[in-house]
Amino acid sequence: MFSHVMLGTDDMPASRAFYDAALGVLGAAPGHEDPKGRVIYVLGGAMFMLTRPINGEPACHANGGTIGFACSSTDQLQAWHAAGVANGGTAIEAPPGERQSPIGPLHLAYLRDPAGNKLCGVYRPA
Repeated sequence: MFSHVMLGTDDMPASRAFYDAALGVLGAAPGHEDPKGRVIYVLGGAMFMLTRPINGEPACHANGGTIGFACSSTDQLQAWHAAGVANGGTAIEAPPGERQSPIGPLHLAYLRDPAGNKLCGVYRPA
C-alpha cells in the first residue's frame, strides 16, 4: 500500500545516527544521502527518508501520528528499541512487551526519534 515514508528533521546528523542504528537492527543498510541532502533507507522494496523541510520552516512531528516498523521476532523488537534509545531516541509509553488487541497478541515497543516523531516496533506472532 505504501511506497515510502518521509520525515522532516532539523538535525540531520542526530536523526541519521538514530535511524542508521534502529533500522540497521531490522536489516537496512546505513542511509545514503542524495544530491538534495535527503537521507534514504531501502529495505524490502520500501523506502524511508529523512529531509530538512522544503519550505524552510522547522520540522515538527505529527500529533497523533505513529510510524510502525515490522520486526521479525521479540528479540529483534527488543534490539530495535535498545538501538533507538542508545542513539538519541526516547522510550515512551509502556515498556516493550506483549499487548492484547482485537487482532490477537502483538509485541510492541514505542520510541520518539531525535526530532520527536513517534515510532512503534511491531512483532506479530504467527
